[in-house]
Amino acid sequence: MTLFAQQFVNGIALGSVYALVALGLTLVYGVLKVPNFAHGALYMAGAYVVYVMLTAVGGSYALAIAVAVVVIAVMGAAMEFVVFRRLEGKSSVHAMIAALGVLFFLEGTADVIWGPDFRPVPTPLDGVVTAFGINITEQRILVIVAAIVAMAGLYFLLKRTLVGMSIEAMAQDREGALLVGIDTRRVALITFAISGALAAIAGALIAPLVLVFPTMGAVIILKAFVIVILGGMGSVPGAILGGYLLALAETMAGTYVAFAFSELIAFALLVLVLVFRPTGLFQKGV
Repeated sequence: MTLFAQQFVNGIALGSVYALVALGLTLVYGVLKVPNFAHGALYMAGAYVVYVMLTAVGGSYALAIAVAVVVIAVMGAAMEFVVFRRLEGKSSVHAMIAALGVLFFLEGTADVIWGPDFRPVPTPLDGVVTAFGINITEQRILVIVAAIVAMAGLYFLLKRTLVGMSIEAMAQDREGALLVGIDTRRVALITFAISGALAAIAGALIAPLVLVFPTMGAVIILKAFVIVILGGMGSVPGAILGGYLLALAETMAGTYVAFAFSELIAFALLVLVLVFRPTGLFQKGV
């Protein structure tokens, strides 16, 4: 029972990261109908910003996260302005190819700058908290708490601010939003910036727990797409629930079946969802 509880907590920590990445992906898809494969590169870039801040520049971990959020939010907005805005009105295939191109470009840039090596990030919180026989590192506690705060902040933004209501209006009907005076291009830019910020938070939180490398974004973006499909395309609650469900499934499978099997869980869930509930767990909509 203690082992189960231990792995459950580990799954919640991993699910917090999955949910943050999936939230950014589902926001962009819900509003712009763009399958942004390049979103994984923003996650990777966020981890590298923290790596640079902690190893080369210096400063606190909190400052490193703040810098990562700002830098990657700007990158996300620039991605929308430079790439996806030019493809407005074109086939979604064009957007998919462009997103893959951006992903490979950013991965290649990281490889040129830092090389293909796996790089450890200094762990700012290296203590361990023990409760009810469960050991959890302070960094994992931070991941869970910070992710919850970020999700609550996103909920407040979407439900209580004019920007959030504009995003929801675009997600429901882009043409209708344009007709009532909403600047859809500005909202698209803000949506990409928010998406980038969420990816940066996820990358910054997980960086001290894993090794940072140029293609780490390609690994998680596949799982993020599974989560988005599992939760319902464009559904924010679905992205959150799907992230935790996938992480818990992977953690438990790795513990009680085999570690190698845990990597197959995402794709097994994808097949099951597409066969039995192709619309996902939740209805579409931000």
